[in-house]
Amino acid sequence: QVQLVESGGRLVQAGDSLKLSCAASGRTFSDYVMGWFRQAPGKEREFVARISRGGASTFYADSVNGRFIISRDNAKNTVYLQMNSLKHEDTANYYCAASAWILPGATARNYNYWGQGTQVTVSS
Repeated sequence: QVQLVESGGRLVQAGDSLKLSCAASGRTFSDYVMGWFRQAPGKEREFVARISRGGASTFYADSVNGRFIISRDNAKNTVYLQMNSLKHEDTANYYCAASAWILPGATARNYNYWGQGTQVTVSS
């Protein structure tokens, strides 16, 4: 089992920056590809970003590419999401997820463990 706890979500204004954290415990953190997903009210959960086990490879949704940066610190068992130039449409509950797959991609069902989420609200 892997336990994931997100933090850092809050109310911000459009154009602001915000950094989310996700602390992992349980099994060896570096064995897992880590991802961030988000879900807005009335919408399906959508992929945001993912990072490889060692951190060398990242992949982003088109909607956040160039604005968000995913990173990880395997010594601290933590994955981060730096969000810049926030827009109102970034408002959502943000979830981190862990995948035992080597290449889980953007498919939520390929991620084995999920956190409870942290709410990000961007006022326009």
